[in-house]
Amino acid sequence: MTITYEWRGDFDNAAVNALHAEAFGHGQTATDWHTRVHRHSLGWVCARKAGRLVGFVNVAWDGGAHAFILDTMVSQDLRKSGVGTELVVTAARGARSANCEWLHVDFEEHLRPFYFEACGFRPTDAGLIALR
Repeated sequence: MTITYEWRGDFDNAAVNALHAEAFGHGQTATDWHTRVHRHSLGWVCARKAGRLVGFVNVAWDGGAHAFILDTMVSQDLRKSGVGTELVVTAARGARSANCEWLHVDFEEHLRPFYFEACGFRPTDAGLIALR
């Protein structure tokens, strides 16, 4: 069955919350993703298979040259099938068409092969301050 990818696609908060819980291994929340991404993001990508949300990625930005990949999520039954890579490719295309010059991402160590090898990011120096 075909998987479709849509930049700034319509979605249901409950579907994103369920996918986020599955992707990040926590209980479901009642996050208002619709308001969050419409208020703070350049865009997002929805991946669907037979109408079911199977992937999602948020693309935040600074209003100028920099876009940021956040919350890349793929349903467990489709991991390692290319869905995550296509989410990022579609996100990069959307950011590029908005005239962004850079697409940033940070991630946990175990995701290095995905972001560096499958998605084409390159290592850079970066910094982080834990606020909680």
